[in-house]
Amino acid sequence: MSGGAATTKPTGMAEPAAGDLSATGRRSARLRLRAAWMYYVEGMTQSAIADALDIGRVTVVRLLADARQLNEVKISLSREIAELPRLEMGLQKAFGLREAVVAPLSGPLADPTSAIGAATGQVISDLIRPDMKIGFGWGRTLMRALGFIDEKAVSNLQVISLLGGITKARQYNPSEFAWQLSRIFQADCHLIAAPAIVDSIETKKALIERCGLGTVYNLAREMDAVVLSVGEMETESTSLRFGFFSQADWASLIAAGAVGDVVYNFIDIDGRPVDHPVNSRVMSIPIETLQATPERILTSGGPGKTAAVLGALRMLRPTVFITDEVTAAAVLQAVGAED
Repeated sequence: MSGGAATTKPTGMAEPAAGDLSATGRRSARLRLRAAWMYYVEGMTQSAIADALDIGRVTVVRLLADARQLNEVKISLSREIAELPRLEMGLQKAFGLREAVVAPLSGPLADPTSAIGAATGQVISDLIRPDMKIGFGWGRTLMRALGFIDEKAVSNLQVISLLGGITKARQYNPSEFAWQLSRIFQADCHLIAAPAIVDSIETKKALIERCGLGTVYNLAREMDAVVLSVGEMETESTSLRFGFFSQADWASLIAAGAVGDVVYNFIDIDGRPVDHPVNSRVMSIPIETLQATPERILTSGGPGKTAAVLGALRMLRPTVFITDEVTAAAVLQAVGAED
C-alpha cells in the first residue's frame, strides 16, 4: 500500500513444509493467511472476506485475531507524505520537541485511536532497552498500542505504573497497561497498590510513608522515560464514562479551569495544575517527577482533545509527541502556528 496509509502485510505466506502440520493444520494456516492478506493488504471488509472464503464472519474475526497473536502480521507506518512532515516539523518547532510523529487517518472523521496506538507501539518497541526504568500512564490509546509492540524479553527492565488503580473496573483499569506491557517484555512491574483517588491528603501521605508505596515513588525518581496520554473534559472522556468521577466533581473541575488530565493531575490550558481538591488526593507519580524524567513521550489525539493536548504539551514539555494529522493541525492552529 502507498500514499502514507498504514502498510500492513502478513508474513510467511508460503505454506508450511510437508510434515510440519497435519492436512487440517495446513488448510487452517492457509485460510488464516488468506484472510489476513485480504483484510490488511487488500482492505476488504470482514463480511466481504467471509463471502469470498465461504466462511462465517465470526470465523474471519477469529482468523484475524489468530494471525496477530501468532505474529504473522507486522504493521509499519509510511510517513512519506508531504503533509505529515509539514505537521511534524511545525509541532517540533512550536513546542521544542525532539521528534513529532503524526499518524495518517483515512478521513477527517475517522477514530484516530488505532492509528495513534499503532505509532505509539512502534515508538515503545524502539525505545525499550535493557537496564531501563520506564513509567506508563493509561488510557484507550495506550491500550490500543499493546497490539503493535514487538514481544521480546528485555533484561533488567523495570516497568512502573504511574497511577493507582480503581476498586471497580469496567473496561479499563489505570494499572492494567503497565502490567500487560511488563508481561510482553518479561519485565518487573511496580504498581501503586492503592486507589487512584483517596479520601484525603492525610490518607495519601500515610499510604506513601507507612504502607510501602514510598518505594515506588522513590523508584520513579530514577526513571529513564515515561509514556503518557492525556484525558479530555468532554462527555466522552474515559474517566467520566466509566464512572471514575461523579458528575458533580467533573463540573467543579471544569469550573476550576481544567481542560484535561495527565494521570489524574488536572491541568488548565497553560499546563498548570488547577486549584481543586482532587489534585491533592490523586495517587500518582508527581508532575515534577514526570517533568524531570529525561525521555518524556506524550501520545494522544482525537475530537475534543485539542485543549487537553495543548495543556499537556505545555505541562510535560515532552521530548516526543505522537498524535494524528487532524489533532496536529488543530493544535498548531490553536497556537497560531498552522503555517
